[in-house]
Amino acid sequence: MRLGKQLKLLREQKGLLQRELAAELKIDTPMYSKIERGTRRAKKQQVIQLAAFFSIKEEVLVSIWLADQIVDLLKEEKHGQSGLLIAGRDLYPNCKTWK
Repeated sequence: MRLGKQLKLLREQKGLLQRELAAELKIDTPMYSKIERGTRRAKKQQVIQLAAFFSIKEEVLVSIWLADQIVDLLKEEKHGQSGLLIAGRDLYPNCKTWK
């Protein structure tokens, strides 16, 4: 999962421990560790909290969080690619990527 890797990078750049971020989110350290390892999904509100904590744009972390969810949903689907293309066209009809 991309979000976990990004959170680990941000945490290490600040010299923080996992328990410090867990305390910020009001969760236990093992749960936060699972988020970083990608074995547990963060909640959207937690992602927003972390963006504020790290003083980065909310859009950056929320976009990564959304991408992880899409990948998890579609990675095992036989028709995932075509489903994604249809959804993209519906959501963003003026985007040249979907043409």
